[in-house]
Amino acid sequence: MKGNAMASKTVTVGSTVGLHARPAAIVAEAAEKYDAEIELSVDGGDPVDAASSLMIMTLGAEHGASVTVTSDDPAAVEEIAALIAKNLDE
Repeated sequence: MKGNAMASKTVTVGSTVGLHARPAAIVAEAAEKYDAEIELSVDGGDPVDAASSLMIMTLGAEHGASVTVTSDDPAAVEEIAALIAKNLDE
């Protein structure tokens, strides 16, 4: 069992439309692969489940917004943060 240390990383939304339908679905699909819970939050707001595209869209994260990814799985944090930072609209 790993320790209770949570990994977290803050990245800037790279998708030109922000974390809307398509980018949110891509992020949620990637998050579902992990057993660990992965949460996203914007500017210190309430965290949402990264495995739910609907919840991701409720963040209202526009292009250039800062999103914090938190999980007890550092690999999950890295992968999800990298996706959020990319332009997933291409």
